Amino acid sequence: MKIKRFGVAAIALAAAGALTLSGCTSGDASPSAGAGDSSAVITTNGNEPQNPLIPTNTNEVGGAKILNSIFAGLVYYDAEGNPVNDLAESIETDDAQTYTIKIKPDQTFTNGEPVNAQSFVDAWNYGALLSNEQLSSYFFESIEGFSYDEDSELTGLEVVDDTTFTVKLKQPESDFPLRLGYTAYLPLPESAFEDMAAFGENPVGNGPYMLDGEGAWKHNEKIDLVVNPDYDGGRKAQNGGLDIIFYATQEAAYADLQGGNLDVLDAIPDGALSTYEDEFPDRSVNQAAAIFQSFTIPARLPHFDGEEGKLRRAAISKAINREEITDVIFAGTRTPAHDFTSPVIAGYSEDIPGSEVLDFDADEAKELWAQADAIAPWDGTFQIAYNADGGHQAWVDAVANQLKNNLGIDASGAPYPTFAEARTAITDRTIQTAFRTGWQADYPALFNFLGPIYGTGAGSNDGDYSNPEVDQLLDEGLAETDLDAANAKFQQVQEILFQDLPAIPLWYATVNGAWGETVENVEYGWDSVPLYHQVTKSE
Repeated sequence: MKIKRFGVAAIALAAAGALTLSGCTSGDASPSAGAGDSSAVITTNGNEPQNPLIPTNTNEVGGAKILNSIFAGLVYYDAEGNPVNDLAESIETDDAQTYTIKIKPDQTFTNGEPVNAQSFVDAWNYGALLSNEQLSSYFFESIEGFSYDEDSELTGLEVVDDTTFTVKLKQPESDFPLRLGYTAYLPLPESAFEDMAAFGENPVGNGPYMLDGEGAWKHNEKIDLVVNPDYDGGRKAQNGGLDIIFYATQEAAYADLQGGNLDVLDAIPDGALSTYEDEFPDRSVNQAAAIFQSFTIPARLPHFDGEEGKLRRAAISKAINREEITDVIFAGTRTPAHDFTSPVIAGYSEDIPGSEVLDFDADEAKELWAQADAIAPWDGTFQIAYNADGGHQAWVDAVANQLKNNLGIDASGAPYPTFAEARTAITDRTIQTAFRTGWQADYPALFNFLGPIYGTGAGSNDGDYSNPEVDQLLDEGLAETDLDAANAKFQQVQEILFQDLPAIPLWYATVNGAWGETVENVEYGWDSVPLYHQVTKSE
C-alpha cells in the first residue's frame, strides 16, 4: 500500500475512527454556557508526581496531568481521542517511514526562549540517550539511531530549518503521528539542559498554563498553575489558573467536593460510587475511558518463573470473580476485562483465543495450583502491593480474600502510603511482591496498551517480561500500513500474553467524576482527564 501525503487528521480517521465515548461532545468545544469569571482559579485533585517533571521521565498520571497543562506538543487529543494540531502546522509522509514536521513560527517558552525544531530534536535525543535513563526512552525506539546497548544519537532526526525537522524511522509505522500527543514527545527549552534536575523541579513550558513562580510546587501538597498569556493554541484557558491538590485519600478529595472546597474531581471513592450521581445530579459523569486495570507478578518472585509460574498465574486469574468485585466494590462502574486493552479502542475484541483464563472457575483454579505444587510446594503469603492514596484497598482486599478462599493460601494487600512511594519501589525493582498496575492510554491505539508494557526493555514493563515472539509481532504490527492488519498482529500478541500472563487483567475502568455548583463547561476526555482549559467558574 502506497501512503500518500496526509496530515494528522487523516491518521486519526484511520486509527481512532471507531473510538466512541458516551457523554462526550468535542474536546475543542468553546464554553457553551455562562462565561464565568475568566480570572477564577479552578481546583482539582491529583497525585504527587513520582519524579521531577521532565517529560521523558514521566510515565504516570500524576505527573502527566501537570505536564499536559504546562506544555504544548506537536498535537493534543480532543475529548474523543482524535489528535489535533497544536504546535504542528503539518505532519506529512509519502511512505510512513520518513516524516516531515513543520511547526508554527514565532512560538516561545514562558522564559522567552524560542520553540523551534531544535527544541524537539534536542528533547527527543535527551529522552532516548541510554545514559540518561529516562522512563519513556522506549517511545523513541522506532527512530533510526536508537540503541538499548550504548549511547547513540537519534540519527533519524534532522533539523531542516527553524520550523521544520524530519524523522526517519527504522521501518514504516503508520501510527507514528498518532503518538505525538504523548508527553515523551514534548519540546524543551535550551536552558533545561544546563541543569535538568533543577528544571524538573521548576519546569518551563509553553502550554496553556505555567507554574505560579518558584514555590508553585509544594511537594506532597499541591501545585499552583496560572494562565500562560502567550499560548495561542486550541487549548487556550477560559479560567484564571489551575490548582492541583495532592490528596492523601480519595475520600478526602470527595469530602472537599461535597463541602464546596474543590471544583472538579475525577476519582470517586468506592464508598460513594453508588450514590455520587444522585448527590451531584447534572454535575457528574460515568463515562467509558481508555483505562485498563491489572496486577503484575514479576517472574523474579519465588514460585513464579517457568512452568510453575505459568500454572500459578493461571490459577490466580481463574480464582478471581471479577464480576462479583465490579458489582459489589465498584457498584457496576467497572467492567470485567476480556483482554489487555480497552473496549473504547479501535480493534478491541472479546474473543481472543486463551481469554477464557479470565473466567472465574474455583475448581479449575485449585487444580492448576495443585499442578504447580507438584513442581515445587507453595510457601509464604501472596501479597499485592498498592498505593493507599488511590482508593485501591477495597478491591485488593476482595481479591486477596478470594485467593484465600479459592486457593487455600494466605493472601493480603501490601499498602504503600503514596503513589510516588509505590512507583519508586516498582521502578527500582526493590518490591518483592505482586503489585497493582494499570494503564491509562497515552494515545488511542491497541499497540499503546501492549508495546510499552510487554515489549522487552520497554519503559513501563515493570515486571521485566520478555518474549521474542511478542517482540516480533509488535514490530510486524507497527510496520503494517493497514489498521486492520496491524490490529490482527496485536491480537496475536494477546494470545501469547494469555498463555504467559505477565499481568493479571482485572477490569476496564470508567471515569467517575463530579464537579461543584460554581463551575461549568466540565468535560472528561477519552483518557479520563478533565479538559481543564475549558472549565469556567463563577465566584
